[in-house]
Amino acid sequence: MSNNEKDIERYAQIFKALSNPNRLKIFLRLVSCCVPGTVWSFESPESTYVGDLAKNLDIVPSTVSHHIKELRLAGLIKMRRSGQKIECWIDPEIVNELEGFFKKKD
Repeated sequence: MSNNEKDIERYAQIFKALSNPNRLKIFLRLVSCCVPGTVWSFESPESTYVGDLAKNLDIVPSTVSHHIKELRLAGLIKMRRSGQKIECWIDPEIVNELEGFFKKKD
């Protein structure tokens, strides 16, 4: 598989993950609340926990973990656990990669 084909497969995975309305809502919520790549301490008021993501998004809380997993597998978010809380944030590299994708002129 050529590099171009690998890139196409990678972007297809990313866009597949974002094609679900609930995952897109979660991704956009993370982008709007947190500077991509910024990792906060768990005490920081700016950090977002998985349990908080369903608030005001009309997403059933029991499905948030599934959507987070899909976003993580697509490389869109990073996560870390502290006890029972899971903090998540946007991977800044993916934001740059997507920006480059939309700016390509092939």
